[in-house]
Amino acid sequence: MTEDSNSSGSQYGSGNSGRYPYYYGQGGRLVLVDSALEAVNRGSTTIGIKTPEFALITSHIKPTLPLVDPNEKIFFIDKHIGATGAGYIADIEQLIEEIRLQAQKHRLSYESPIDIKSIAKHLSTYLHNYTIYAVRPQAASIIIAGKDVTGIQLYQIDPSGTYLKGNGFAIGHASDTAIEVLQKEYSNDITIDKALELAKQAIEKAIGEKPRVESGIVTKEGFSKLS
Repeated sequence: MTEDSNSSGSQYGSGNSGRYPYYYGQGGRLVLVDSALEAVNRGSTTIGIKTPEFALITSHIKPTLPLVDPNEKIFFIDKHIGATGAGYIADIEQLIEEIRLQAQKHRLSYESPIDIKSIAKHLSTYLHNYTIYAVRPQAASIIIAGKDVTGIQLYQIDPSGTYLKGNGFAIGHASDTAIEVLQKEYSNDITIDKALELAKQAIEKAIGEKPRVESGIVTKEGFSKLS
């Protein structure tokens, strides 16, 4: 056996020397995280839009089998926070429960609502821990919308633990196409009705047909689902 073939086979052996090829691919990419992101990219096209007055989250409801109800797409986290996600629904729901619990712990400990950056950073750390050990990363990206003393906030957190703050996000199927629509049509003074239409337009462009969606809105009064 040559030195090269022996080195290649060591990725399945014991010890630290065999772990790195398992985690890292060409160019230093995290193989398991890339696989999780691929799963996210097969999920429902999901949009987040923020202005100084509100944050809107909208997700495509995929068709289901006859007699089967669709999964919930927009989640209540706390009075001032809502969230949605793309990827494996079981992973999305686990992450939702994690941030719900964190919001409840904060209220009990400090008798005040958690700020949005803190909850985004908590989820970031939670997801990042899955990239350190030999476990499957969560195959879900989450968009969190909320309001706190700093104003209306919108964050996206990916399977790697990377979190981003911004005015517009698209995750899930054909998210690159959807974000192009948002970038062309977004304005800082867009109304809620027009933002909802823009989100539907971005999803329609991504999936190639008129979508059925579920949406939620955060205003200065708090979070609510849109009927």
